[in-house]
Amino acid sequence: MSDDDHHFESKADAGASKTYPQQAGTIRKNGYIVIKGRPCKVVEVSTSKTGKHGHAKCHFVGIDIFTGKKLEDIVPSSHNCDVPHVNRTDYQLIDISEDGFVSLLTDSGDTKDDLRLPTDENLLKQIKDGFGEGKDLVVSVMSAMGEEQICALKDIGPK
Repeated sequence: MSDDDHHFESKADAGASKTYPQQAGTIRKNGYIVIKGRPCKVVEVSTSKTGKHGHAKCHFVGIDIFTGKKLEDIVPSSHNCDVPHVNRTDYQLIDISEDGFVSLLTDSGDTKDDLRLPTDENLLKQIKDGFGEGKDLVVSVMSAMGEEQICALKDIGPK
């Protein structure tokens, strides 16, 4: 066995899972759940007791955290559901390019140039207006299941 025998495909996420299992009966309102392959914030949970030998069922209503679409799912409360790893990171806004991409400054001093401006009209207007006035803006980026999107904005004063 020489060292040449082993070839591994390297993945950028180092094998970290995009979701983790959690029992359906323990997921609460304002938590997160994967419905139809989309990461959602739970807005409503109702549990129904079923017949003699049936399982209690949980009815979840969730809002997709990236598109804002409403999704529903019914799962037996004893079964496991996928829960997405949701992260929120703040970055300082450096520049907005002509093609709708933003340039952000990370905590380590590097730039992150692979994010588009948000599709939410209100947030988009706030970012463009604030940037046009020369304000120092910090954007919150929500990431889950390999997707990222700007979800909030903070003004930290003039430059």
